[in-house]
Amino acid sequence: MKILLAKKRGFCPGVQHAIEKAKSALGANRIVYSLGPIIHNQQVVSELTHQGLKIVDSVDQVPPGSTVLIRSHGVGPAVFQQANERNLNVIDATCVLVKRAQKLVQQLDEAGYQVVVIGDPDHPEVQGIIGYAKHVVVLNNEEDIAKLPSSAKIGVAAQTTLSKSHLAEMVAKIIEHGFNEIRLVNTLCGEAVGRQLSAVELARQVDVMFVLGGRHSANTRELAQLAYACGTRTYHLEDFSQFEPQMMEKAEIIGITAGASTPENIVQEFVKGLEELDQKRS
Repeated sequence: MKILLAKKRGFCPGVQHAIEKAKSALGANRIVYSLGPIIHNQQVVSELTHQGLKIVDSVDQVPPGSTVLIRSHGVGPAVFQQANERNLNVIDATCVLVKRAQKLVQQLDEAGYQVVVIGDPDHPEVQGIIGYAKHVVVLNNEEDIAKLPSSAKIGVAAQTTLSKSHLAEMVAKIIEHGFNEIRLVNTLCGEAVGRQLSAVELARQVDVMFVLGGRHSANTRELAQLAYACGTRTYHLEDFSQFEPQMMEKAEIIGITAGASTPENIVQEFVKGLEELDQKRS
């Protein structure tokens, strides 16, 4: 058995920044409230909650005068306003690339474009981004394009973790739908794109691919979908506890990658588990 690891995998700078912000705040305060899970990885979230991080769904659940952490996915301007009204100490851990996407969407809106955000409408990043535009439509798939007027001045941005291929397909469909003017701003995350390219490169070399990361992690799901699209048997697992021996059936070369919210120790524990299993079978 041979194990190959993706060259680009695991924590991205935005996630690392958010975790460092949380740990620093927890060191200075007994309790810090996070608007939603700080990242989409249960192991990391559990570690931080044991240190005093409390997960809440809205600003209304944070006691006045307390410390609230804005996670890497960011939030809309209304949330900052609500936090100010409750006299909260805000620690903003929004990824810089998400901040850039928010600013670009706001600029498109102010310039009179019908703003289109391509991405998952239920994802917290997208929910935050659309708060920066008054006239915005979220398109997740081809069927959603019917929401757009056929003759409009359209400004397009995307969820930062989207793949280039999906963005290209959606923009092509928008063009077919019809428009007066279209402007596309590149809001894709270079780190996410790099991980996607690395995952595809690896998937083409192996018999089976393991993509490690939280079930709710959009970028991890994207990695799994891209690997599967290569025709490679692919499994999206959170960690080695979800591994089953039959997953390696007839596999000589095994590939492993990890989403941007997955710490490296989970990858190494997975490798160790596979190696131990291989030794028992030898």
